[in-house]
Amino acid sequence: MGICNSTMGLRNILVGMVLLLSGAASLKSQAYFNETGELPCHFTNSQNLSLDELVIFWQDQDNLVLYELYRGQEKPHNVNSKYMGRTSFDQATWTLRLHNVQIKDKGSYQCFIHHKGPHGLVPIHQMSSDLSVLANFSQPEINLLTNHTENSVINLTCSSTQGYPEPQRMYMLLNTKNSTTEHDADMKKSQNNITELYNVSIRVSLPIPPETNVSIVCVLQLEPSKTLLFSLPCNIGKSASPDCCFRYYTQMVKTDHPNIPCLPGNLQPGYFMTLS
Repeated sequence: MGICNSTMGLRNILVGMVLLLSGAASLKSQAYFNETGELPCHFTNSQNLSLDELVIFWQDQDNLVLYELYRGQEKPHNVNSKYMGRTSFDQATWTLRLHNVQIKDKGSYQCFIHHKGPHGLVPIHQMSSDLSVLANFSQPEINLLTNHTENSVINLTCSSTQGYPEPQRMYMLLNTKNSTTEHDADMKKSQNNITELYNVSIRVSLPIPPETNVSIVCVLQLEPSKTLLFSLPCNIGKSASPDCCFRYYTQMVKTDHPNIPCLPGNLQPGYFMTLS
């Protein structure tokens, strides 16, 4: 009886609630890949209603149900298979937690609360939230393809993997005793069809003045936080090793910072490795 009423109630009220939500404010929520995201409902319950009197459910932007609590009882039969076993309801905060968040989970969600009275379901609260999903890129890794040539040019690659969303750009910084120059390159990217995570890389040829010691840093500029992800500098000079495979140090810096803090002169002890 209760199951039948629950199913019919959801089908009958979804269309009407769209109109109510059209003027409602949307909250911003953020979650990390494979972790837990929160979808708040922000219900004050000023009338101190019992869960036995309420019907509570969340749905996504495709009207698929994530979770339903019907008069204090969970109703998994209404939950879409993609969300089955991935949610938990915090009754203290009226928040739905979505576990094992994937990139495809980004989008809009709605919470609905109805009072179950003698005349049927009466909507008393709704809330919309927009969930964004992030995945941390790996530390940029520099690899030296060739040592000095007769023309004092070296070829390098830089790569970073398993991140989201797509980064804005990737480039190299060439630091000498007297100057720092920026070298752009075409950023190659690939996206996994299942996880939707990105791998990115660049390849550059850099002119190295003879008899000069230089430090090369790879920089990944991320979206949407506008942060910079740095590799540990790779040092090239007349006594330097051609092998740039070593431990990497990452420092996050806002792009409006007046200086680049991870060039060799500003690195803390232990974060700068001389390859001689």
